[in-house]
Amino acid sequence: MSAVLSAVENKLFSLPLPVRIIMPDGQMLGVPGADVCLVIKDRSTLANLVAGQVGVLGEDYVEGKFDVDGSMRDLMRLASAILPGSPIDAARIGRLTDLIRRLVSVWRHSIERDARQIQFHYDLSDDFYSLWLDPRRVYSCAYFRRPDMTIAQAQEAKLEHICRKLKLTSGERFLDVGAGWGGLLLWAAEHYGVDATGITLSKNQYAYVNSLIQEKGLAGRVRMELLDYRKLDESRPYDKVASIGMFEHVGRALLEGYFSKLRRLVRPGGLVLNHGITAGGVDNTELGAGMGEFIEKYIFPGGELTHISRVLERMTEGGLEDVDIENLRPHYARTLWAWSDALEARLPEARQILTGPEGERSLRAYRMYLAGCAMGFEHGWLGLHQVLAQPRTHGRRDELDSPSDLSYPWRRDYMYGDR
Repeated sequence: MSAVLSAVENKLFSLPLPVRIIMPDGQMLGVPGADVCLVIKDRSTLANLVAGQVGVLGEDYVEGKFDVDGSMRDLMRLASAILPGSPIDAARIGRLTDLIRRLVSVWRHSIERDARQIQFHYDLSDDFYSLWLDPRRVYSCAYFRRPDMTIAQAQEAKLEHICRKLKLTSGERFLDVGAGWGGLLLWAAEHYGVDATGITLSKNQYAYVNSLIQEKGLAGRVRMELLDYRKLDESRPYDKVASIGMFEHVGRALLEGYFSKLRRLVRPGGLVLNHGITAGGVDNTELGAGMGEFIEKYIFPGGELTHISRVLERMTEGGLEDVDIENLRPHYARTLWAWSDALEARLPEARQILTGPEGERSLRAYRMYLAGCAMGFEHGWLGLHQVLAQPRTHGRRDELDSPSDLSYPWRRDYMYGDR
């Protein structure tokens, strides 16, 4: 073990911030009085620290093999410093491996499995999510239109940004695929007068949003359904469709079919907005250094990342034409730090909600997840793209008089204006 301790000490003194480690026998390594302290309970953690396997270290933390004394922001500075290289490069895959993953992806994303995977994450506890999300419980990247915005203001700015991009108008039929806790669904109905339908696979979200619909007197004009997107009725297409933070759960192998479904759900001349997390590298479906495995195990089972170039390919193959693309990566870094800071400020309350050993494991997982993802977006290992699209006409004679080219403004002014 002396060789391992020596390697740990060498690693500690090469870091950009002071760190100390307390061993199970009370021995201290590193810098006395350092703000970041790792209290080791299982010596196997030391090898992962030396190797820079930050995802495995995250798992060690969740499983109680070490404790942390210090801020999550400082801990993520430590995590990025011990990485042996880019987690994008570490997750690159070959053609054969990619083919195998695509085949597995089809199996992983059956209707039944997707329902279980979504409920694993989103049905953890509404009270827990309410501790660190904004009052509308918008669980996706915010839009910091002004630098001084709070997270609540930035989430409302995001909802408004989406509605403007879609050019929502009163009386239009609007579909929100993966509507979460109803933030966009209700914003669109209350501010733009649309007839709004949302779907989710989360039983908690379904119950919560329907209670809000009744409370706000919107029954008859707004509805939330517990439904898989593959089962949506196509007989009466919608005017506008949004998919926010949803397509990451679809699976890379199913993306063409997903976008084809959205194409069939929107009328000619309508608009579709897809907002979601994208991979930082062209060839990776997750982050390396154990980070992807951590998220798969503790947070988002079945989640898969796709580079924006591949997303656009699948979107085109699915019959949609991209008309506007915006990368909100820095906005998501700031969003995640706001969530992480809010959770850190309310840890005692979180422990009253997530009780027992399993509750503590979930809380530890979310602490690492929120801060780790904030770090990932800061470094560009992950992206967040909003893609506005319209149905492709393919130039067929019966479509030459289609108004689709006129439905999307030829200038971006309309997205911004005075607000």
